[in-house]
Amino acid sequence: MSEGILLEPVARGTLLPEAARVARLESALPQILAALEGETDEVAIQATLACLLWETLPQANWCGFYRRVGERMLAVGPYQGGMGCLRIPFERGVCGACAREGASQLVPDVRTFPGHISCDDATRSELVIPITVAGRLLAVLDLDSPHLGGFSAAEARLLENLMIQAFAQAIHPSPGMG
Repeated sequence: MSEGILLEPVARGTLLPEAARVARLESALPQILAALEGETDEVAIQATLACLLWETLPQANWCGFYRRVGERMLAVGPYQGGMGCLRIPFERGVCGACAREGASQLVPDVRTFPGHISCDDATRSELVIPITVAGRLLAVLDLDSPHLGGFSAAEARLLENLMIQAFAQAIHPSPGMG
């Protein structure tokens, strides 16, 4: 499925009402899973998800992955949007909290999050979801929005389930990555 996904076009930066965002995501999920069918390379999965979620979530100004590259270190992976932070220790920011706690972080206002890392000054809200395989953290999905409350708990639940399904067959590390 190389043409992307079939959704009504929405201008980048638009914050749709929550019900419309959830419906849009629910409509995209089967298409996203179809695009990933049979893929086992974790980098290919991350790159495809970054692209297709970018198309699905117009409220996002950054959509991508931070990969676990050390005991307590994340490094930028495939993403869409402006320049991301290159490395994030588990002790810093929303991504670090997600990696450290192994739990999704839904932050409606990043200015209220202690230790928030501002990779993009325009970001006002963030959703970070851990990706674990066989009990080991592989990466986190990081979604940023320039809107306060840019993501909801309902979107978080849908995306958590998507990550479980998308990475269920992933080979870690990816072949050739050592």
